Amino acid sequence: MVKALSFFKRRSGMPVEAFQAYWRASHPQAVVRLPGVRRYVQSHTLPGAYRRGEPVYDGIAEIWFDDTQAMRALAGTPAYAAVQADEAKFIERATMGLIITEEHVIKDGPVPAAGVKNVEFLTHRPDLTIEAFQRYWREVHGPLAARIGVIRRYVQSHTRRSAYEGGRAPRWDGAALTWFDDTQAMRASAASPEYAAVRADEANFLAPAAPFIITREHVIVA
Repeated sequence: MVKALSFFKRRSGMPVEAFQAYWRASHPQAVVRLPGVRRYVQSHTLPGAYRRGEPVYDGIAEIWFDDTQAMRALAGTPAYAAVQADEAKFIERATMGLIITEEHVIKDGPVPAAGVKNVEFLTHRPDLTIEAFQRYWREVHGPLAARIGVIRRYVQSHTRRSAYEGGRAPRWDGAALTWFDDTQAMRASAASPEYAAVRADEANFLAPAAPFIITREHVIVA
């Protein structure tokens, strides 16, 4: 199974509340008509984040398909055209990006019912190959982060290697998704020695300053 992970900002001038309401209540009517969708999750940036300024993204959408062939089959279909037309009603499409990813579950725990989800967007250290970056992230860094006790679930979404063919460079090399009971638990984790070890290790495989958003997820298609 593969996952399309898209990230975007709301339409210029649109209030955050209106953006989130439209995305959650209206847009799924178009998305669920796409053939081949196996799972669909929206993750909305927490409203409190806007008190500190504009976050890098207003949210992410994750849609799972059996394979890339099922995704490619959507091109040119009326259902896909309807999704794109509806996106223009609430998304600033110039800000929209997409990575096709493969998931690696590092810490397999349940998603807290009222929890929060941290989404961190990663870029590999330029002197590393993509293969070396992905291997280190999964096999070395992942187990370090899994030791942070308050993390309930931890999934790495690795951009598929086919995205780099022909010298292409995707916007992000992947996204790290971690779930917590609440924002207080997230803040508490930052004081732990396990967290310090994770941050110290990032320089071994990441370019500096990975942006992140703190979200609440809404499962549309389970």
